[in-house]
Amino acid sequence: MRRRMSTAMFATVAVAGSLTTLAAVPAHATEYDSALKVRGVQYDAPGRDSNSCSSGNTDEEYLTVKNYSSSKTVNLRGYVVKDAAGNRFAFTANHYLQPGDYVKLRGGHGSDSDAGNVVYRDNCNFMWNNDKDTIYLYKPTGSRADVHSYTKSGSDSDNNGYITYHR
Repeated sequence: MRRRMSTAMFATVAVAGSLTTLAAVPAHATEYDSALKVRGVQYDAPGRDSNSCSSGNTDEEYLTVKNYSSSKTVNLRGYVVKDAAGNRFAFTANHYLQPGDYVKLRGGHGSDSDAGNVVYRDNCNFMWNNDKDTIYLYKPTGSRADVHSYTKSGSDSDNNGYITYHR
């Protein structure tokens, strides 16, 4: 009887240990078949949030999208970025990303620049929530290219307002 209890207790401890290990591993996004992926997000702009077009800091909030292909140039035209609330930005102009290149999609107003790797949303409202949100990147076909959820307390270990997803 004692041996059976030990075996049963061992199995319970092993299962509990496995569950603890699983709970400690962060959830990963589904990998989609896409050269373009969300590299990271500055979801909390430095300083006090102000969405004033003339003096605000929405341009300090940005999403970095990178071309992870080793050989394919990708045109961003037709790609769409959304958040959990349905706020969206569609890339309507041609913007070519060479293999390994990236673009920062910034809030606020400014001049889009291939050389500067920047596209502005031309909207002074913040897109990403400071506490939690989900980032969706859609291909021109409407299929998902990438998706990531975050929480300030669970995803931003150094509390700097920036989270990296793909290196």
